[in-house]
Amino acid sequence: MRGVPPPGPDRRHLPLDVAGLPVEPVAAPQGAPNVLLVVIDDMGFGASSPYGGPCQLPTAQRLADGGLRYSRFHVTALCSPTRQALLTGRNHHSVGMGVTTEMATSHPGYTGFRPASAGTLGQILRGNGYSTAAFGKWHQTPPVEVTQAGPFTRWPTGEGFETFYGFMGAEMNHWYPQLYTGTTPVEPDRLPEEGYHLTEDLVDHAVDWVRTQQSLTPDRPFFAYLALGATHAPFHVAQEWVDRYAGRFDAGWDAMREEILERQKALGVVAPDTVLAPWAEEVPHWDELDEAAQRVAVRLMEAYAGFAEHADQQVGRLVRALEELEVLDDTLVVYLLGDNGASGEGGLEGTIREHLVGHGIADDIADMDARLDDIGGPQSYAMYPVGWALAMNTPYQWTKQVASHFGGTRDGLVVQWTNGIAARGEIRHQFHHVIDVLPTILEAAGVPQPDSLSGVAQQPVEGTSMRYSFDDPDAPEARTTQYFEMVGNRGVYHEGWTAVTRHGVPWKMTEEPRPFDADTWELYDTGTDWSQAHDVAADDPERLARLQALFDAEAEKYQVLPLDDRVTERENPELAGRYDLHHGRTRMLLGPHSGRLSEEAAPNVKNRTHRITVRLDIPADHPPQSTQGVLVAQGGRFGGWSLYVVDGRPCYAYNRYGKDLTVVRATEVLWPGEHEVELQFDYDGGPPGSGGEAVIVLDGDLVGRGRVEETTAYYFAFDETFNVGIDRGSPVVDDYPALRNSFTGEIRQVVVDLAPGTALDAEAEALLASRIRD
Repeated sequence: MRGVPPPGPDRRHLPLDVAGLPVEPVAAPQGAPNVLLVVIDDMGFGASSPYGGPCQLPTAQRLADGGLRYSRFHVTALCSPTRQALLTGRNHHSVGMGVTTEMATSHPGYTGFRPASAGTLGQILRGNGYSTAAFGKWHQTPPVEVTQAGPFTRWPTGEGFETFYGFMGAEMNHWYPQLYTGTTPVEPDRLPEEGYHLTEDLVDHAVDWVRTQQSLTPDRPFFAYLALGATHAPFHVAQEWVDRYAGRFDAGWDAMREEILERQKALGVVAPDTVLAPWAEEVPHWDELDEAAQRVAVRLMEAYAGFAEHADQQVGRLVRALEELEVLDDTLVVYLLGDNGASGEGGLEGTIREHLVGHGIADDIADMDARLDDIGGPQSYAMYPVGWALAMNTPYQWTKQVASHFGGTRDGLVVQWTNGIAARGEIRHQFHHVIDVLPTILEAAGVPQPDSLSGVAQQPVEGTSMRYSFDDPDAPEARTTQYFEMVGNRGVYHEGWTAVTRHGVPWKMTEEPRPFDADTWELYDTGTDWSQAHDVAADDPERLARLQALFDAEAEKYQVLPLDDRVTERENPELAGRYDLHHGRTRMLLGPHSGRLSEEAAPNVKNRTHRITVRLDIPADHPPQSTQGVLVAQGGRFGGWSLYVVDGRPCYAYNRYGKDLTVVRATEVLWPGEHEVELQFDYDGGPPGSGGEAVIVLDGDLVGRGRVEETTAYYFAFDETFNVGIDRGSPVVDDYPALRNSFTGEIRQVVVDLAPGTALDAEAEALLASRIRD
């Protein structure tokens, strides 16, 4: 038999001085800096003052003066892909984010689902002793998961951020935002006229978080990620900021390009011999516009510039807070001035109704000219015309979406770390890409790239650290090859040369397909041609062929194939071929507390016959005509529909892109007691966006009828949601006020009945196949 070990000490009576060590959290490496990562949305290389642009960004300039500016830094040409690449250190197709989350498909490079094998910067730093928080735009969670049913693993709080306050989608109304704190939906408690603005709100929360973190855990470094909705459309900012730029853009975009380029040369952010790249075909020059079109374009650009300066000033409040807390010198600040090039998605004319242009419909110049004073305010959803986007990408060609050319992919990057970078006000010209940010931050923090996270083996980080360039302006660049692809626009950089081919234009998001093989490849020597102005493909066909083959190899390696050039069409899950939360369902039962539903989580009433039945109760003490409020609504002022009650009468409003409004009003009022209010919509059929008949039925009796000539084809809104008992955000119709429009009776149940969805016919299948190429 085995011997019995002697008894150990009786732990019930151990003296306190030998009780052991306390449990402590994981400590960050000694000397690890705080990290502040700031992203401005949709800002081109030539827009900001640190890069020669007309938009005054004093905070970015201050940080550049205290650190570095990178002149050859690149992103992916679109929102979600850049953000996923930024936070994972991998190419966007490698992590399933070949396009935005709303355009995902079933192909591996485009699913919109980040694999667990590609851990995030937040997860890595949190696991190494950092406090982590994210504020603002996320735009990385699959839309079908943006519901209160979750799952929440791909929300910010599931991807490494202990705190989140912001919005989940592509853009947000800055006057009437719909936000989340953690995973809980929230809305502001103030209206625009009461002083509310989203950018200020986001920075308020960021400042509060840093102050709290430093009060309670000052020994822990922090990682704060601030991703502003500015300067993505809609351009929303107070009039005082717009007025700062009055008259600044009267000379037009051609003159502005020349002006920006001269400043860029003086600053040293482009080579001294740089010339302006060719102007985009189809885009008018300034002197080709009539006076009304010029007035509209000037006002839209003034609103953009004011929006940009206001955003930078708010970033300045956060930087000053760090200074007051005496932690700024120990903070690595990475300020990315754009997640893609300036956006050309406003169309040739610009727009005050972005979703109109997104569906391939030009906005009306005369109407916009009559509403100049609305631009920037709550009554507009503005975006400038393509001409300004080209100017804001000076000196490069093209815009957002166009990943082939530097106008779509080259952005300003400012880095300051007072105690870690000796340089002050210097410029770095090494070629780098957004995937290089994660390894740079990890190297600065002394944190290794993990082989495993939460038990999952990690796929290789594809970025390379830029730390080598911090103190050596002449260091050979570590990134010598990088592919680019977005909606069929593609290119490759290799050792100073670029081979590129543009496939589409960003203001034609619903255009007919064209073969990829018909695209023309261009060749540029960026060692002598900084702005890709001189195509030398005809002079060096052998080099072009080698680079084309290199692109094909990179595309195969990083899951770029099959190519898919669809844009707006992919907003529809059925046409995109991605997972549809409600596929096959023809009925949804909703209660009065169903919460906010995003476009893909809501019942899809587009392009089909449907019926919405609301079972409600009017209290006995409600006299006729006193009942008010929203029963069910989706979208807002710039696209959506609403079933509501005004002065006791049920009404139905259909708002098409903020342009065409149809209102049907019942002839009867709601008396006290129980009722069923039905909206029956009989869709005409035919191509997406066809019309239909709307009928209001009260307790079985037809009480209202109207015709909607055309409907919304692909999406109502990226920023507004589906709600029961209230219209959150901006109102679909001005029959009721914003935010304070809750139904005054009691809603028992809402039933949504949908006509069965139809499978794609053979003609549609053939069209779909023509838009995708292996």
